[in-house]
Amino acid sequence: MFRGIDEVDWASLRHASGSAEDVPGLLRGLASADPAERQTALDGMYGTVHHEGGVYDATLACVPFLLALAGRAEVRGRAEVVELLVSIGDIDGAPGDLASSTRDALCAGAGVFERLAGDADPGVRRAAPGALVRFLGRPARVLALLRERITVERDDGVLLALTESLGLFARRYRPADDAHAAEAVWLLTELSGPPHGPGLRLAALGQLAGCAQDRLPADLVPTVVRLLRDRSGQRAGAGHPYDCPGPDTLAGRLRRLRPSDEEGSRLLRTLHSALGGRVSDRVALLCGQLTSPDPLDRCNGVWMSAGLFREWRTGHAEPVTLIGNQLGAEESRLHDAAVAVLVELFTLAAPAADRLHALVTYRPELRIRHGERGAPALGGPLKALAQAGDTRAVPTLAEMLTGPVVPNDLGLVVPHLGGAAVPLAPALRRRLARVPLDAPDTAERAVPLLSALAALGDVEATPAVLRLLRGMPDGLRRRDAVTAAALRALGVLGGAAREAIPDLHGLLRTDSAVATADALWSVTGDADAVLPVLIRELSGTGGGHRRHAAAVLGRLGPAARPALPGLRELAASGDALARTTAACAVWRTAGEPERFLPVLRSAWVEHPCTRRTIAECVLALGPAGAPLHEALRAELAAPRRHRSDAGVHGIREDLALLRVCREALAGPGRP
Repeated sequence: MFRGIDEVDWASLRHASGSAEDVPGLLRGLASADPAERQTALDGMYGTVHHEGGVYDATLACVPFLLALAGRAEVRGRAEVVELLVSIGDIDGAPGDLASSTRDALCAGAGVFERLAGDADPGVRRAAPGALVRFLGRPARVLALLRERITVERDDGVLLALTESLGLFARRYRPADDAHAAEAVWLLTELSGPPHGPGLRLAALGQLAGCAQDRLPADLVPTVVRLLRDRSGQRAGAGHPYDCPGPDTLAGRLRRLRPSDEEGSRLLRTLHSALGGRVSDRVALLCGQLTSPDPLDRCNGVWMSAGLFREWRTGHAEPVTLIGNQLGAEESRLHDAAVAVLVELFTLAAPAADRLHALVTYRPELRIRHGERGAPALGGPLKALAQAGDTRAVPTLAEMLTGPVVPNDLGLVVPHLGGAAVPLAPALRRRLARVPLDAPDTAERAVPLLSALAALGDVEATPAVLRLLRGMPDGLRRRDAVTAAALRALGVLGGAAREAIPDLHGLLRTDSAVATADALWSVTGDADAVLPVLIRELSGTGGGHRRHAAAVLGRLGPAARPALPGLRELAASGDALARTTAACAVWRTAGEPERFLPVLRSAWVEHPCTRRTIAECVLALGPAGAPLHEALRAELAAPRRHRSDAGVHGIREDLALLRVCREALAGPGRP
């Protein structure tokens, strides 16, 4: 099993953490009889040899030993070894020829997976079919093995894995081009109907959705919901595989974080993913999940709704209402899932606002969340209610501001409440005035308060803001973040912050020069005071500083003409966002739309991260921005979010872009 392992020059090989000298120990740990030692070794393999999905020369050197481990019946945990090999072989973007060489090594040893397809261990039989499809390279033989195993297999989990592998096989070889793939589709169609059980039928429907949607039933959603109910009825009273503690290792902890019904989650997630842009079907399916009698089905539906909302702009109202209905659930996992998704939705959470308000009102213990470490934070229901812009959050926030415990992040939700939050300004101002100037958590306490007072335009906050700027000691943790937030607040206050002018002049010679120039221009409108600083920063080497300087120069408009050479240079170089920011600044400063319209249109299409910058430029230009109105109208009509890959921040960024587009198209003085 480990023959030749000591002859490999592991010290000369590399993995994610450097020298691969530790790899022999990890490989031997995978063969240990101690479950904790095996899990620790598996953690080590994923953390070094296959870190974040990468492959290294040490990964390639491991493949023969991993194949040997997988093929030895006396080795426990072989299923995890096969899963590791599958993950390693799925790599496409590794540097040089490593990915190709690693896949070649796996394909050369694929005979191991043929033998494992009928292994006595059901865990190994679950892992083997995916490896067969990926590495055996003989489609007729692979299909014959899958068909044979489906005929004789009795373990439900293995049958699901075989069904998923049939779908992978069909996608890989394409039914329209390959007779074997067409036969795989026929097998999936057979598995999707009676007399097979509901779990297996759901798995087959999910795979058909990914490779042959024309073979799906016309009544897909009612069929899936009915099967889901049937499956839940069969599962009632059964235990869940991750209820036991297990070893305290990274892999063990990750297993315990999985959904209680991981199998059901995977089945429905596969179907949702394959349906893609069939949003109406997916919404109807979510509503079926969210009204299931089984709380585990509803919990899976809550989490899957988050994926739909992050990618698509339509169809959220009914699912959000149903998610709100879960807030009263006795199952803590379901309640927590509903809160977590609603917090991410901002104004889209409005259909659940009544339920959120009821929680905030009648369960005051949920208003503040006390973590094991760190400062208290706003409870999820109150945070979601405020971020939805619901003014019913204001009295609770006001009460909290006068209490003994005030979450540091309270100020972050105030901007979402608009003018209704103005009565909170005095209390926010008083808290800002009491923030210690030299505490380890000064930034965590001050920045949200500064953001809130800036959003409210509180002109009386200037003394408290200046106290921070003047009093924070050098070397304070995250001092720059506080300075930046204070400067933004002074910029918003504009002429009402004139007493800050001497302080701002002094800060022009610091690392915060660009932000200071931005604030000083807002307060004084004195271009002569800020232009030298901005031109200097525009020609510097820091990409972020140059982009920020270009944005501020754009705000100056015609007064920024002396900076045009530097702006034009940046518009022709740098990253996409820097080029776009500079092009917008030139347009606002000197006109020249004909020169930069192609640049901006191209950036809009190719780099979605630039769209808000361009839309804000169009808004600032007023009627002169008309040449780009067509792009803004198309954005408002698009069903997909502009950055569906932005994770939990995607919805917030997309809602902000849509708001700017609407304002720009409405014109001055119109809603």
